[in-house]
Amino acid sequence: MIKKVFIDSDIIIDLLANRGAFYNYAAKIFTLAFEKKVELYTTALVLANVFYILRKLKGNEETKRKLRELRLLIRILPVNENSVDMALNSKFNDFEDGIQYMTAKENKIMTIVTRNTKDYRVQDIIIQTSQEFLTMQ
Repeated sequence: MIKKVFIDSDIIIDLLANRGAFYNYAAKIFTLAFEKKVELYTTALVLANVFYILRKLKGNEETKRKLRELRLLIRILPVNENSVDMALNSKFNDFEDGIQYMTAKENKIMTIVTRNTKDYRVQDIIIQTSQEFLTMQ
């Protein structure tokens, strides 16, 4: 069975903005998806945040082109009312992280890859940096 992994915005930005040492780890994760060794998931909220940040660095058209290419490797999960309500009533300090966690959990995705592991104080889902995730593969 192929492992399902939720990818947070910082990992996508590491890849698309070629952010130093972080780029290599992100690229390896997306290579695993290309090789059909993992399935990658995120939300439209994450992609909107990525677009907002990257367009300042790369411009609108270049950012859209990069996101179109990325879409070949990553699936988009819907954020529903239940995920939002659960995030609003959770102990997450960062509302966006709460939404990502609740969406992953609702979709039975048991691993979230992020650089902000400290923001996810949970026991029921594995929270890893890209480097930690690759070490476990």
